Order: sequence, then structure tokens, then C-alpha cells
Amino acid sequence: MGLWAGGRFQTRDVLPYWLAQVVGGLLAGALLWHFMDEPLSMAWLAGGSVTEALHPMQAGAFASNGYGVLSPGGYPMSMAFLCEALMTAMFVVVIMGATHWNAPAAMAPVAIGLALTLIHLVSIPITNTSVNPARSTAVALFAGSAAVQQLWLFWLAPLIGGLGGGLLYRWLGEK
Repeated sequence: MGLWAGGRFQTRDVLPYWLAQVVGGLLAGALLWHFMDEPLSMAWLAGGSVTEALHPMQAGAFASNGYGVLSPGGYPMSMAFLCEALMTAMFVVVIMGATHWNAPAAMAPVAIGLALTLIHLVSIPITNTSVNPARSTAVALFAGSAAVQQLWLFWLAPLIGGLGGGLLYRWLGEK
């Protein structure tokens, strides 16, 4: 949505892109769900078995997003919304700036990667970091009904933030 608002994405391509992201995320979530009871070679990163790390009855299961009791830090809905919208807007501005035709192409991955790292450092304690509705949907559907009930926020806030970031970038570019 942000790239569309910033003039870098064709309107006709928005819906197919969203669908591809959501389907890809759901397939990845289903694969993780399938192997939940099996030890994975990377399970040590989560401190043990995948089942222990991602038990669907726990807040944040599957790294699902949440506010209130589902927020890692217990943050309220208003803070979660503000955080997700603001982080998404700023990420869109960084992406558009780093990929501008006049920007050094070799630095784009560095700028985007560092921005995403900072976004995660700030927002994991608040919401478990979404900034992408497809990412949120992919894990919420496997984390339980509470995560699904809060999923609306993790669509609405990033979409508003993306629109805001794209429009902000366009406005800044016209100055």
C-alpha cells in the first residue's frame, strides 16, 4: 500500500501482490504448525523444542501480534496501533528513499536492513512487530482465536501507516 501511495506500484498489481503475500505466509505458517511437535534443527534458537517455544495457548504464540494481554509488554490497543502505523510509515519512507533512482543502489539493503532491525528492536516488546498484514495473518490463524480477534489492528494500522509513509515520501520528494 505504501509503495502504491508513493507512486511506485501500479493499482492493478496491488490485490494480486497482497494475495500472493498472504497465501505464501499461510503456507509457511501451516508448515511450521505441521512440524510443531517435531524437533527442528533450529529449535535451539527458541530455547528447546518448537512445541515449547510456540505453544498456541500462550500470548505471542507463533510470534503472533497482539495488544493488551497478548502484547509482550502488556501495551494497550492505542499504543499498539500507534506503534504499528508509525513503524510502517517510517519503513516505507526508508524503502522509498533507499531505492530512489538517485540513491546509491549498493546501500539500499544496508539502509532497509538497519531500519527493519530498529523497527523490531522498538516494537517487539509492544506488539511482536507486524508492519506487514500478511505476516500477521500467517501466524494469527495458527496461534488461536485471541490472535485472530486482534488481527484487524494488524491490518488496519500497517495499511494506514503505509499510506501515510507513501504520501509523506511523495510530499518530501516534491520539496
